[in-house]
Amino acid sequence: MLDQQARHHDFPSLRERVYLNSAAEGIPPLAVGQAFQQYFLDKQLGMDGRKLHELQWDAAKELVAKMYGLTSAEVSICSCSSEAYNLAYQALQLKAGDEIIVSDLDFPASYTFGLQSSCPATVKVWKSREWELHLEDLQALLSDKTRVVSISLVSFFNGFKIPLKEVIQTIRQHSSALIALDVTQALGRIPLDLEDIDLVVSSTHKWILASHGGGLVGVPSSRANEWTVPAGGWFNLKDAFGEQRFEKAESLPGAASFTVGMPNYPAVYAIRAALQYITETGVENINRAATPLVEACLEGLKKLPVELISPPRLENLAGIIAFRHPDAERIYQHLHSKQIHPMYHAGRIRVALHAYNTMENVETFLQELKHALS
Repeated sequence: MLDQQARHHDFPSLRERVYLNSAAEGIPPLAVGQAFQQYFLDKQLGMDGRKLHELQWDAAKELVAKMYGLTSAEVSICSCSSEAYNLAYQALQLKAGDEIIVSDLDFPASYTFGLQSSCPATVKVWKSREWELHLEDLQALLSDKTRVVSISLVSFFNGFKIPLKEVIQTIRQHSSALIALDVTQALGRIPLDLEDIDLVVSSTHKWILASHGGGLVGVPSSRANEWTVPAGGWFNLKDAFGEQRFEKAESLPGAASFTVGMPNYPAVYAIRAALQYITETGVENINRAATPLVEACLEGLKKLPVELISPPRLENLAGIIAFRHPDAERIYQHLHSKQIHPMYHAGRIRVALHAYNTMENVETFLQELKHALS
């Protein structure tokens, strides 16, 4: 992934294009395809394959735990980050008067439960200024009514990376709120320090280069009571088939309660393979390789007639940069015709740089963007 030979071998689909959209869809290495094939072979064994599925499940959980800084017992895998958040809010059993704080740079999965008419809690929005979130604005929202602060470590919208330690300190000093952190746009791309986080959630089809169909959940054992989901199912229950199965249902504590039914084993195989690939490559190495690309792209965009909607300083970014232009759709179509693939949505173009990208990719993108703007 970090040298040309490995890149060409592991990501053959990238040879003829400049792919800049890992924040939406990561490109899986060939090892992930091989994992899918292994699932198929194991599935053909019928019930005997279950033991092999369970080995993959355990291995995937161990890798997630290592990335989160937790134990295997403190993590689980559900179907997607949206499901994880719906289950998490169900666990909180919110009441009238409770408040949820979210930011306007967050993805809908993490906050829209609170906006449903069936949710009695009130959602308060931590609003960005000049495309960054400021601690004093968060502090003004916190109170003894704040039940949970749900935030993203890195914004999907513009790549802003929150100062996590300072955010945690502000929340702890001014409330007793739980902290739910979405690391979807950080996991596998930048090193993580998740100490003193109460709930960690990530999707699986972006920077960790796995497949759809996974939601990685982390709940420290000290917070298991708060995040135990009272959901029906069987995989999440202490004794789903016991003598009292028609009298009561009791969830396993903490993270285990988030997997309510049969695991999505094809995705689990992919997650295991992808996280193994990321771990062997090394997140520190990935960040070290990709950061100069982000810096070069950021500095190049500053010289062009576009509206930068990402923080202008490298230290406030991870792998994402976004900008606007009145003619953004035409610009995107031009880039796409040149086999350059950023993301476009409603006048916004977003560039996401991973370690399988190169400085040549950045230079090609900036050159064609300059041409499209002329």
